[in-house]
Amino acid sequence: MSNDSPACPVDFRVDADERFGDAHRQYAELRARCPVAHTDSLGGFWAVTRYADVLQLLGEPETYITSVQNVVPKVAFTGRRPPLHLDPPEHTPYRAVLNPLLSPERVALLEPTVRRLTREHLLPLLNAGEVDVCERLGGQVPVKVFAAWMQLPAHLEAALMDAGPAFVRAVEANDPEAMKATSLALYDMARDLIALRHREPLDASTDPTSAILAARIDGEPVPDAMAIGMVRQVLVVGIVAPLVMTGNICVHLAQHPELHAQLKAEPERVPAAVEEFLRLYTPYRGFARTANRDVEIGGRPIRAGEPIALVYASANRDEAVFENPDAFILDRPNIKDHIAFGRGAHYCAGAALGRLQMRVLLEELLSATSRLELAAPPVMSPFPELGPWQVRVKLHA
Repeated sequence: MSNDSPACPVDFRVDADERFGDAHRQYAELRARCPVAHTDSLGGFWAVTRYADVLQLLGEPETYITSVQNVVPKVAFTGRRPPLHLDPPEHTPYRAVLNPLLSPERVALLEPTVRRLTREHLLPLLNAGEVDVCERLGGQVPVKVFAAWMQLPAHLEAALMDAGPAFVRAVEANDPEAMKATSLALYDMARDLIALRHREPLDASTDPTSAILAARIDGEPVPDAMAIGMVRQVLVVGIVAPLVMTGNICVHLAQHPELHAQLKAEPERVPAAVEEFLRLYTPYRGFARTANRDVEIGGRPIRAGEPIALVYASANRDEAVFENPDAFILDRPNIKDHIAFGRGAHYCAGAALGRLQMRVLLEELLSATSRLELAAPPVMSPFPELGPWQVRVKLHA
């Protein structure tokens, strides 16, 4: 279907020169005027901005599928990567492999490692002048945390420290050729890791790659292509969002020193603050579904095969659900209603690990600093994330 047809109007455009907060102003306007909106940006897609509509789509995986396109813009060029690229019931056995390894109980065992890595990267930045916390904290600690969770040997951890951020930069630049090249490098890492675990298997109850190789689907081992795709997906799935959230948290604390002081004095409230940060600065605006038949959402006809962005970041500031949605409110009564990690079949498997990293980051930042001072305007990440990928601050010890 042509974007010039009456069914595909241009209701908004993606701003390449976005500033911090611009997207939320646009989404508030769309929720009021055009909650199911179309743009011809990034190849053309629909954006669902209201909480109720996003929740509806998440609850109908048989109609709104991920196997065609799972983010806007489309960045997967190199094969299917379970479980994200599969639909139920095909995706379910792959999730069953990952879920025990990312349970809250299993993730809690990683806290000493997460805290050690956070301190190692944070302490050299104190009183060091102007530093980019996204690069020095958000871009490095999550990679090392994932390397520890995956029990990578030193040479593959070093490779991931190069390949992971390179893939992130390619996505941020919306450079398809660079995305393909960096993704293929990650596939090579996945093959190397699988070959290593074939030769030297570890305990499948604690090692993700060994668990994938030990899994059986209908009595058969995971097909080689799917095992490689699954390891490739796991290698980077938890790298981008923590980088963006590190930037969001540091910008907010710099702009609201009273919150910094309050949480520093009341550290027991940090877990509640983490949930409100997740709601207020949800880092995803481009998770996608594709309708496998013609549908109508919010009165707008959408044809089968057209990409639909579920704008979690907008849904979590929907005034119909969250009172005074643009304000940071500790102990918000309905905070558990936020959908920063999605809902349903594709609820983020790494939610517990994401929460742990955010809590430890916030605890260590508050403990080590008296205040944060913005040194330059944040540089915003493009679709599919929402938030800064560069934040230059001064960390006052």
